[in-house]
Amino acid sequence: MYTLHIANKNYSSWSLRPWVLMRTLNIPFVEQIHPLEVGNSWTAYRSFSPNGRVPCLVDNQQIVWDSLAITEYLAETYPLVWPTDKSARAWARSVSAEMHSGFQTLRNTCGMSCGHRIQLHEISAALQKDLDRINEIWNQGLAQFGGPFLAGKSFTAVDAFFAPVAFRFQTYGLKATGAAAGYLQQVLALPAMLEWYTAGLKETWREPDHETEILAAGKLIADLRAGG
Repeated sequence: MYTLHIANKNYSSWSLRPWVLMRTLNIPFVEQIHPLEVGNSWTAYRSFSPNGRVPCLVDNQQIVWDSLAITEYLAETYPLVWPTDKSARAWARSVSAEMHSGFQTLRNTCGMSCGHRIQLHEISAALQKDLDRINEIWNQGLAQFGGPFLAGKSFTAVDAFFAPVAFRFQTYGLKATGAAAGYLQQVLALPAMLEWYTAGLKETWREPDHETEILAAGKLIADLRAGG
């Protein structure tokens, strides 16, 4: 059985991608949570992950790291990881890669925290550009492939890649427009997303750098985590 190494569910957007994909597609795995350490988790994470980061998937003697590489590795055994339609699959891979490497302003301004509710100080032009592009992608996929998921009737890797964005929209009160608004609520209501969210709220670990970054973005409205 696969072992998936992840970090704190409250913070770790990268860990969420393969986790929600595998859980939603009923791909069996065992999770190993490694709380983020103050300052740098490199040394501890290097004990199981060559790049010192999470997520990392272990399949017997095979080690696969990085969420995109893990996704492609799983797709070799589970074809439904990506859409079966060639056009939908090409689009899904393109926007997943865009998400994987882009949207730096959203990442830097709106760090992931399932448990916080933050009112942003401002939405800069660069952040608005990222938000507009995400809404464009979501609405395009829903219209082109018929929904209810981004590349058609079934949840696939492209939905998993945008799952952390759904939590960011919730945390920072960001707006989804058009059909994307319904899609956002649908993703947040997925059983696997609710499972991750509930577990994240129960965590008592706090990583100071993440906490500082999140609170610097705006006014704290609520901290819903245990002990918050």
